[in-house]
Amino acid sequence: MTPAPPFTGRRRLHLAAALDQRSVYDAGEYLAAARLAERGALDFVTADDGLARPGPDALAVLSRVAPATRRIGLVPTVTTTHTEPFHVQAAVATLDWISRGRAGWRIEVSATEAEARLFGRGPAAPADALWREAGETADVAARLWDSWEDGAGTRDAATGRLVDRAKLHRVDFTGSAFSVRGPSGLPRPPQGHPVRLVDATARPARAVAARYADVVLVRTAHPAQAAEARAELRASAAAHGRNPDDLRVLAALDVDLGDGEYAAAPGHGGGGPRPTPRGPLYRGGPVDLAELITAWHREGTVDGFHLAPVEPRRDLERLVNGTVSLLQHRGLFRTFYPGSTLRDHLDLARPANQYAAVAQGAS
Repeated sequence: MTPAPPFTGRRRLHLAAALDQRSVYDAGEYLAAARLAERGALDFVTADDGLARPGPDALAVLSRVAPATRRIGLVPTVTTTHTEPFHVQAAVATLDWISRGRAGWRIEVSATEAEARLFGRGPAAPADALWREAGETADVAARLWDSWEDGAGTRDAATGRLVDRAKLHRVDFTGSAFSVRGPSGLPRPPQGHPVRLVDATARPARAVAARYADVVLVRTAHPAQAAEARAELRASAAAHGRNPDDLRVLAALDVDLGDGEYAAAPGHGGGGPRPTPRGPLYRGGPVDLAELITAWHREGTVDGFHLAPVEPRRDLERLVNGTVSLLQHRGLFRTFYPGSTLRDHLDLARPANQYAAVAQGAS
C-alpha cells in the first residue's frame, strides 16, 4: 500500500475515543485508558450511560478521571429524560470546574418502557417529544451557565459579599415538560458553556444537534452518507442563526484492530467500515484505519472520528500507538495540545454571555 502524501490543508482533524468497559468498576481501568488517550493527544474521551444500562455512572467516573489527567476532554453521557434540568446543568458545570475547562456533555434521551418504569411517572414518550425536551434542556442549561457573568463571584472583605448581584441574572424558563427559575448555584463554567455533543444518526435528534450541539456524531459505514449528513447539519445550523463552521461533525465507528497488522477483513471495502446490527464496524489493522481516516478527512467527508474500541484494552492501545502515531507522522494530527480546554482542542471560541451582551447593548 502506497503511503498517502503529507496533509497540507488547513482544516484540523479531530479524534476522540470511547472509554466504555462493560462490567468494569475499578477506577484504575478508566484512568489508564484516559491517560493513554491523552498521550495520543486525542481531543476527548466519552463514557456512555443510560438509566437501565448496567455499569458505573459515567459522570462520576469522569469526575474521578479529571484530577488524574491534564489536557484531554471528558464527555459523559447524561440523559435529559426523567432527570431535572437544573441538576443536569449543575453536574456538567461541576465537571468543567474540576477539570479546569475540559468538560463536555453527550446529550441523550431514554426512550424505553423499562427506563420509564424505573421512575413510575408514566409510559415512555415518543422520540420526537423526548428530543424536544432534550433541546429545551440544552437551552435552559446554557441560560443557567450564563446566569452568572464572569467575575460575578467576589470576596468583598468590607461588606462580606461573595456575589456581585449586578452580575447575577434570573432565569425564567417554561418548557413543554418542566420549568426552571434560576440563577444557577454555580459560577459560570471555565469554558462558558461546556461542549455539547449529540449523536444525530437518528432523524429525531438532528434538529437538536443543529441548534445546540458543538460536536455531532454520525454513525454510517458509507462516506457519501456521512458527507450528506454533515452538509444537512451545517445547513440546518445556519438556518438557526449559527455559524456552521462552529459545528464539528465526527464519524462514529466501532473499531476492531484484531491481533496485529493484518489487512482489512473481507467485506470492509479495502479498509473501509461495514454496517452491522450494532452500527458501522471497522475491522483491520491500525495502518488501514489511518488510511481510512486520511481519505475521509481529505475529501471533506467529516471533521474527524469518534472511535469505540471493540476490545477496550487491546484496541485503544493499537489505536493510539499505531493509527494515531502514523497520522501524527504524516502531519495530519497534532502531537501535543496547543491549549488547555476542550474548546481549545476543537477550535471553538468561548461563547459570549447572553445576559451580559444584552446588558451591554442596552447601556
